[in-house]
Amino acid sequence: MTAHARRMLVRLAISGVLFLLFLAHTADWMQLRLLTTLENVAYDERVLLTMPGTRDPRIVIVDMDEKTLAARGWPLPRDVLGQLITQLFDHYRVRVVGFDMVFADVDRTSGIERLEQLAGGQMADLPGFAERVAALRESLDHDKAYADALRGKPVVLGYVLLPAGEAGAGEARGALGPVLLDKAARTESGVEFLTMGGYTGNLTVLQSAAPYGGFFDIATLDDDGQIRRVPLMERFGDVVYPSLALEVTRVALGHPAVTLEFDPPTARSALNLERVRIGDVTVPVDASISVMVPYRGRFGSFPYISLADVLEGKADAAALEGAIVLIGTTAPGLKDLRSTPVGQGYAGVEVHANIISGILDGRVNQKAPYYPGMETVMLLLIAGLLAWLFPRVSPGGAAAFTGCILAVILALGFGMWHEAHLVMPMGVPMVFTLAVFLTQLLYGYFIETRRARDTAKTFGQYVPKEIVEEIAASGQQISMEGKSKEMTVLFSDVRDFTTISEAFKDKPQELSELMNHFLTPLTQLIQKHRGTVDKYMGDAIMAFWGAPLDDPRHAQHALEAAIELPKAIRALDPIFEKRGWPKLKIGVGLSTGNMRVGNMGSEFRVAYTVMGDPVNLGSRIEALTKEYGAVVMCSEFTRGAGPSDWSFRELDQVRVKGKGQPVALYEPLGPKEALDPEVRQEVARHRGALKLYREQKWDAAEQEFFSLSRGKYPHKVYELFLERIVYYRKNPPGPTWDGVFTFKTK
Repeated sequence: MTAHARRMLVRLAISGVLFLLFLAHTADWMQLRLLTTLENVAYDERVLLTMPGTRDPRIVIVDMDEKTLAARGWPLPRDVLGQLITQLFDHYRVRVVGFDMVFADVDRTSGIERLEQLAGGQMADLPGFAERVAALRESLDHDKAYADALRGKPVVLGYVLLPAGEAGAGEARGALGPVLLDKAARTESGVEFLTMGGYTGNLTVLQSAAPYGGFFDIATLDDDGQIRRVPLMERFGDVVYPSLALEVTRVALGHPAVTLEFDPPTARSALNLERVRIGDVTVPVDASISVMVPYRGRFGSFPYISLADVLEGKADAAALEGAIVLIGTTAPGLKDLRSTPVGQGYAGVEVHANIISGILDGRVNQKAPYYPGMETVMLLLIAGLLAWLFPRVSPGGAAAFTGCILAVILALGFGMWHEAHLVMPMGVPMVFTLAVFLTQLLYGYFIETRRARDTAKTFGQYVPKEIVEEIAASGQQISMEGKSKEMTVLFSDVRDFTTISEAFKDKPQELSELMNHFLTPLTQLIQKHRGTVDKYMGDAIMAFWGAPLDDPRHAQHALEAAIELPKAIRALDPIFEKRGWPKLKIGVGLSTGNMRVGNMGSEFRVAYTVMGDPVNLGSRIEALTKEYGAVVMCSEFTRGAGPSDWSFRELDQVRVKGKGQPVALYEPLGPKEALDPEVRQEVARHRGALKLYREQKWDAAEQEFFSLSRGKYPHKVYELFLERIVYYRKNPPGPTWDGVFTFKTK
């Protein structure tokens, strides 16, 4: 496995662990309160930033406010409520009335019970009293008076369904309104409705008089007590009942049928549930048949009229005519003030008004049943993207990309909210994005950066800064242990340095300065071409290519450095002349082959170096540069591993001391296209002269070498072969001679 693959696996593992943690929350295996809170905040901000902020005059709230309580007392007598209903329909001509309250107990405000007690007790013997009480009973029955007022009018009474497990669950008081879905319809729907364990309904005399009813309890309060969604339907027993808001809307629309719509239509399950249809109006819902409350604005988004003013005929008739009326209370003592995303102390009755308004306007946004799946896909994409990204870019680039992801989540969240009325996950994906980013960043800083520092510490003294950075960026585990690999080694030595140093025997400090002056630019050149400086040996430099970082073009890089070294020395001539120092001449030898590289030495001292026959050969080649009059020489193996578009002058085939196998020596001349055509022609002639020499055609070879030595580009190697030809004429090498020259000294 490559180092990059290992890094990718680590990055994927980091993202994967965080993904699983967030998935546990999304799948509801484990609730993380912080994530829930942040998602709620993201939802609330969308509500606040996109709500219309206008009043809806179609829905009027008749408020049992403090003014009403002061004028009429509490509880309000039922006959007064009967007068209210009569006033609303007969005088103000409202369309429908819904009660955000329940009438579970008998009205005891009329005094009829006290009269009956007196008739059966203290005043039993009073002539005519008992008969008079019987006559008064009907006129003092406020519940009957209220029921008579309700009868035949489009009034929706409210009641409470109690969740299983809560106080009062199992209790069944009073009567419920009409069933919305019977057992057969509920079973056929395939939906798991919110199931209630009890109820508090209205007096039977009242509910039987009013043809409609709906629950006003909110069983879907979020953990923070905020009202963000409200169920449109709830199950009690085997049947399903409508909410107050749903039933009021239905009555206002002419009481059409209510159906559930699925996508596809044949897939009857909560996951495929899309909307509730009320006649021609559709309402997007979630898996629990709940709607996200489409708040119009802050408290007071609907006209409020005091109930006392309605009773006294002082209310604005224009505001009430044809209106949908909800009767509720804002009086603090009656405890119907709620917490919502748009404000605290929000009247509960206005929550129902917002739902009705949103349904009529088509402003209900949907938290689709597949919401958890949507969130899971988003988390998976973010995890994969950031894991793929981090090994490839800098921390700054990763931060910019992370910012882009956050911007995309925001744009999608608000775009889908506005255009498709869809509630997309925002808070959890954004927190997940930041969590993955920070975790990946910390891992990179504390683990990979530490590894980079260790790498720099280990190799910084040998290797160019660029290669150290490349090693660190690649994430490769570079071992200091010895290993064998093909590499190229370079030796460079100053000619006649012993003579030069003798001239400075009384000025050792100046000799040190001279060495620093020429070793520094040579080292810079080597490192510029990706070389690793092995060691300085007095005036000599040993360097190699191909370690610690693999370099497939090690021979080319070594050759490029080698032919620039003499130029760097010549660039020092003006400085040396100014200081009275002698001009320097160097010889450079290159050798390529399989060698051992790594930490080597003793228990007292260890050095990162190379060893092997190619290394020894490189040293021998450097020593032979003076013999052949070439500044730079390389072995046939370096030529073979080097660039194919370079030109090389073959100098000789030799056996160096200590080696049995011959090796061809070459002088690298650089890229062919950069050479003077006359030089290329001379190299070709030299190659022909060598062929004649190896065929022992002494006269022809001598003539060619002599001509070359007198040409435009004389070379010491021509003189060398002329001397050998003279020798071999006198001492013929014999018919088995292979043309190889054997050196007896190093």
